[in-house]
Amino acid sequence: MTESRSFKLPGNRPHFLSRLLETIETDIVPLTTRGVAAGNKVFGAALLRKSDLSLVLADTNNEIANPLWHGEIQCLKSFYELEERPGSDELIFLSTHEPCSLCLSAITWAGFDNFFYFFSHENSRDSFAIPHDLRILGEVFRLEDGRYNRRNAYWTCWSIRDEIDRLGDSERRPLIKRAARIDGLYEALSKVYQESKGDSAIPLR
Repeated sequence: MTESRSFKLPGNRPHFLSRLLETIETDIVPLTTRGVAAGNKVFGAALLRKSDLSLVLADTNNEIANPLWHGEIQCLKSFYELEERPGSDELIFLSTHEPCSLCLSAITWAGFDNFFYFFSHENSRDSFAIPHDLRILGEVFRLEDGRYNRRNAYWTCWSIRDEIDRLGDSERRPLIKRAARIDGLYEALSKVYQESKGDSAIPLR
């Protein structure tokens, strides 16, 4: 592979971004709410068909069962346990939080040519008090400020917030409102996790 795999954003970007936010709010958050109550982190993921943006599945962090079952990894695990499933080249990979180095590799090995995320690594560190993504990228891979290559021979990734900011005012307004609502939901989930994580056996809390 020498050239970036070609996945382009759909023409109707406001509709596409609205669908991603809807999936986070209605499909991932309920699962994460139960996961956090059990002691897991706030990260989740979903897979949608490129053809019609229908949901294939959503999942959430399950680190209390296995510290490797991050939201994205758990989602892929569930995906490959399906008896019938579409090819990864037919799917949108949606992550609530920018994937860590483990999950970046898993998305790559699973053959996805894209992923989208809502909260950045900096959000994970500063808003959710979970700094491990940036620390590992720096300590292990020597990537200053976590700056991995976001467009490469395997995939291209997008920040949902950045794409919303690129829209015109009238298109952006309802998406900003929904994004703010999602922010509030995750702020509440983070508070629950932070208050209980001292009792957790997860190695990197």
